[in-house]
Formats: sequence, C-alpha cells, structure tokens
Amino acid sequence: MPQPTFSSKLPDTGTTIFSVMSGLANKHQAINLSQGFPNFDCDPALQELVYRHMQLGHNQYAPMPGLPALREKLATKAKSLYGYFPQPETEITITAGATQALFTAIAAFVQPGDEVILLEPAYDSYKPAVQVQGGIPVAIPLEAPHFRPDFDRIRSAINDKTRMLIINTPHNPTGTVWSREDMETLAEILRDTKVLLLSDEVYEHLVYDDNPHQSVLRFRELYERSLITYSFGKTFHNTGWKVGYCIAPPTLTAEFRKVHQFNVFSVNTPIQYALADFMENPDVYLSLPGFYQQKRDFFAEAMKESPLRPLPCQGTYFQLYDYSAVSDIDDLAFAEWLTTEAGVAAIPLSPFYSAGSDAKLVRFCFAKTEEVLAQAAEKLIW
Repeated sequence: MPQPTFSSKLPDTGTTIFSVMSGLANKHQAINLSQGFPNFDCDPALQELVYRHMQLGHNQYAPMPGLPALREKLATKAKSLYGYFPQPETEITITAGATQALFTAIAAFVQPGDEVILLEPAYDSYKPAVQVQGGIPVAIPLEAPHFRPDFDRIRSAINDKTRMLIINTPHNPTGTVWSREDMETLAEILRDTKVLLLSDEVYEHLVYDDNPHQSVLRFRELYERSLITYSFGKTFHNTGWKVGYCIAPPTLTAEFRKVHQFNVFSVNTPIQYALADFMENPDVYLSLPGFYQQKRDFFAEAMKESPLRPLPCQGTYFQLYDYSAVSDIDDLAFAEWLTTEAGVAAIPLSPFYSAGSDAKLVRFCFAKTEEVLAQAAEKLIW
C-alpha cells in the first residue's frame, strides 16, 4: 500500500535539550538543576482561587483575547511598573504560555523568505518557529563572558528582507539584562526601518541588585513596532499551568489575534479568574527580585569551593558556570558527566546556538529550595 510522503519542516530538529537532560536526571536520580522550573509549589491562596472559580462554574470558554478582568489588572500593572497603560481591549491578549505567544507572533508576521535576527545563545523555540513559517533565521552571537548585544552587527544584519528582531531580557540562558542605554541604541538602529521587534520578557520580575527591568513598554518609539511576551508561570511558580500574555499596539494585536484564535482560541478560564483575583496584591510579584536574589546568592556562596567558576548573573533564575579549568570536553559531554557521575543535572550552552559553541559553559537553575541547592553544591565540590 502506498505510504504518504512529506518533507519535514524541521528536518534537523530533535528532542529539546531540556527534555534530554531532565530524562537523564530522572534515569540517574540526579538533582535536577537543568530545566527551568521551581521545585516548590505556588501560593496555596492562588490554588484555592482556582478551585473556587471552578466551583462557581467558570469552566467554559473564556473570551478569545482573555478575561477582561485579568487584562485590566495587567494594564494597571504595566502602568505602575513601566509608565504605559496598554488598552486592555485592543493591546493585551492572554495566551497558553509565553512560548505560544512567541510562536503566534512569529506566525502572524513572518512570511516565507523573511529574515529574522536572533541573538544567540537564544531560547530554543525561536529558531524553529521562524523556520516553520518559511522564514530565515539570521544568528548574531553574544560573546562570552559578558554576552552584551553587538549593535554594530545588528545594524549590519538589517536589510530589505529583515522582518523581525527577537530580543530577550532578562536573558535565558546567560542571566544578562539590557540597560536603558541598550534600549535607546536599539531604538536608534530601528528608527528608519520596517523591522518588527519581538521582546521576550518572561523574567521581567527577576532582575537583581536594585536594577529596574527595562521593558520595551518604557520606550514608546520601540513599543510602536513591538510585540512583548510575558509568563505567569515564571512569576507565580506554576510553569505547568502554561498561561502567559502578549502586549502590542492595536494594529499588531489585531494581526496577532487572527492567528491566536485558530492556534488556541482561548485560555484556561478558572485560572484566568484566579489570576485576576490574585493580582489584587502587587506585593506578590514585587517581592520576587529579593526572593530569587537570595537564592542566587545562597547558591553562589555554597559553590565557592567548587572548581566551577560563576559568570555574572543579573537576572533570571539561571546561573552560568565555566568548567574550563577542570575539563576540555565539549559542554554536552560535560553536562552528561555531571549528571551521571556528580549527580547534578545542568544544561549545556551549545544547544542555544545555531552553530554550537565551545565556550565551556553550563547552566544551572537556582529556582530550588535551599536544601536542594546546598545538596547540589556539595556534589559539585571535588
């Protein structure tokens, strides 16, 4: 019998490194500091709110753009933090996680043959999302150890085919944070172009040492060409709920929703009601910088006697470590060795690059209890 034939849209894409390393950690019962999720639960009060709204019968479809009450709360939050009040009806869309928001933004605007600039190392969903739409990823490396954006290379990469530039601040996996000067320089570069900006800001509340998060919402000139994605999962310690949102000007939001309505249509209703209620108290998210900075500093102190050397971490809940003083094997092999022999799972940096990397760096997630971080550090001292 004839079998259907097809050409893969992602012929070089396999299982993500996050699944690979978490699977290896489970197999060898290693402490999992690889995949980016907390090992502690979200607030019981938020869980109770979800149950309450289920009991109240809020179990059918939510409006396609998201629950109006939740979008109102997000607009108020944006105004308070970044000085801009996005209109809830026309500028905010609730999504099934930030990754869906990223994919939908790319699908809505990238046509076959369009070029999309990626700053690498980059979150691994960006490139395949571009490729599925027939777009052409254009990778610009961020050089270790500081991973600062190379604005000269960004400027040089822009041409008539450039449709979009994707940025991420605070940055996964490096922990770097864009400054006000960075954003102003980017605005100057994009000023006379038609390039769209997709800004991944899922770690907006995880910025340390009293530095503010420089959201694109602070920069009106940039915002007029931007789609910005956020994550409730990163903010409220419930990554498995997969709820996020996208803020964009009305004309961009209208196009975004054309795809969103057929990609997902609407997002979990009782959770949206619960989040709207839970956001009455802004202290919950305003306290996050201090909460995670304490974990960053605890892990750094516990690792002082390790031969692995930390790089600066300005934001996110990830810490890069340089292992070049102890081994010259590639980072995937080293991450596997850490998991199977040292008993701690990490993520190698090279999968975040299109062409790989030999920077001898691995990423640890410190969104864990102090007990787990201390146990991991003990295993990493030899």
